[in-house]
Amino acid sequence: MKTAHDIIIQPIVTEQSAAQSMDGKYTFKVARGATKPEIAQAVEKLFQVKVLRVNTMNYRGKNKRQGNHVGRTSDYSKAVITIDMEPSANSWNESGGTKRTSERKYKTSIEEFGFGI
Repeated sequence: MKTAHDIIIQPIVTEQSAAQSMDGKYTFKVARGATKPEIAQAVEKLFQVKVLRVNTMNYRGKNKRQGNHVGRTSDYSKAVITIDMEPSANSWNESGGTKRTSERKYKTSIEEFGFGI
């Protein structure tokens, strides 16, 4: 059984990912075998946000050389997570015809790791 910390390895902070965070898109390096539903659950558990969409990409490692030694960096997977930026209030009708509303308990940004405004 994978935990949320096993699935989400580290954030990827670049100029492009910082610009996308304004639109509610956050980029993470994730475990190679993780599925989109597992990634969404892990992000919701770790950061208390509502995930709308998960896009994943697989990257092959690059060939590196230092002197006579030739090697290769590790392969990795990247996920771009889209979160709900405007969570709407829940409303329902109770018995007796009264209407109840409650605010969502989700955050609208991820401030950890330097993300967010």
